[in-house]
Amino acid sequence: MTDYDLLVIGAGSGGVRAARVASAHGAKVAIAEEYRVGGTCVIRGCVPKKLLVYGSHFAEDLEDAARFGWQIGSATFDWPTLRDNVQAEVTRLNKIYTENLTTAKVEILLGRAVLTGPNTAEIGGRTLRAGKILIATGAHPHIPECDGAEHGITSNEAFLLEKLPERLAVIGGGYIATEFAGIFHELGTKVTLVNRTGRMLRGYDEQIVERLIHISIAKGIDLRLNAPLERVCKQSNGGLSVEIGGHDPVECDAVMFATGRVPNTRGLGLDKAGVAIDAKGAVIVDADNRSSVPSIYAVGDVTNRVQLTPVAIREGQAFADTEFGGKPTRVDYDAIPSAVFSHPPLAGVGLTESRAHFHLGSAKVYASDFRPMKNVLAGRDERALYKLIVNPANDQVVGAHMIGPDAPEILQMAAVAVKAKLTKAQFDACVAIHPTMAEELVLLK
Repeated sequence: MTDYDLLVIGAGSGGVRAARVASAHGAKVAIAEEYRVGGTCVIRGCVPKKLLVYGSHFAEDLEDAARFGWQIGSATFDWPTLRDNVQAEVTRLNKIYTENLTTAKVEILLGRAVLTGPNTAEIGGRTLRAGKILIATGAHPHIPECDGAEHGITSNEAFLLEKLPERLAVIGGGYIATEFAGIFHELGTKVTLVNRTGRMLRGYDEQIVERLIHISIAKGIDLRLNAPLERVCKQSNGGLSVEIGGHDPVECDAVMFATGRVPNTRGLGLDKAGVAIDAKGAVIVDADNRSSVPSIYAVGDVTNRVQLTPVAIREGQAFADTEFGGKPTRVDYDAIPSAVFSHPPLAGVGLTESRAHFHLGSAKVYASDFRPMKNVLAGRDERALYKLIVNPANDQVVGAHMIGPDAPEILQMAAVAVKAKLTKAQFDACVAIHPTMAEELVLLK
């Protein structure tokens, strides 16, 4: 006897999609969540982060406005207003996600669910039985093991700060570190970005990343590369001192760790259920999201395949369609676009220039290095860079990469072209929309 056809553990993007679709296919579904419905993206990730990006960008927009004839006068920023408005939007979305699950006839179980066997879990003293169990518990920020680590915060706490720190040290070299360094810098905080290696934003085109580094330094962000974290020391005046290898200590008022994310599998009862995990604690799954236990599946960040919300959603959809909809589906992980909401933002899809040379033996690179029209009139000396990577054997565009205003918005449609395996000649045959930044994509030489 089973209580449910499907029990989903974790009400984030992947789990919610799987639960709703499985229910629509006729399954009896319950979803367990120990915190708030919506998961990382809605509650403490993509959504509130993007709203902070919007808020922080007004610093530059207000500065540029005078060149366009707008007399703003003295402008001041109030952190509690932005913080509280963002949290209000998070609460609104949490309510919508909850209502959507209820409308889809998915039973919501608030509490921590722990596996007790291949088809059972316990929550709040209640034993649940399900024909299939889906683990969609996501991941959490990694905190480095060093003396004084307890003095630091992560992206989770950054959204809820009582006040803006005057000086902030951000530890890390990935997209989360880069984005929050840009946000707090624009809001008026003196930011030092510390990375243990000499490479930032691994996986993105090196030339695009180099452009962002130069712009960030010019804006005033203090960048420390090849600077491994040694310890965080509390000072007598209440401040912090971050000791790093090869550099002077960083004196600051707050330290933010952005050193990766760890799958949420600890204490989940995976060992009792016989579910295999890898060295990083991620649930090992096959192409159909099935774990080592036939009745237990996993999607999203907990599998540590591609830690992106849209990927988790597609995995949840594929799982539900395959297992309950009679429509076997697998996620295609080729040519997944991604973006960094830095200042300015960058985005990319497909092979980078270096990877194209490695995988194809050779590559043609078409690029445009230009100053956006708005920046020209604003007197802002920031240049955009667009690149198309082309396979010389068949003229196929195998990669697109860019940095500049609205780059993620523009890259999305370029990603469709890369996914469709269009050729450079087909890009060239498209008439440009003038004057736009996006027209550079069909004019590249």
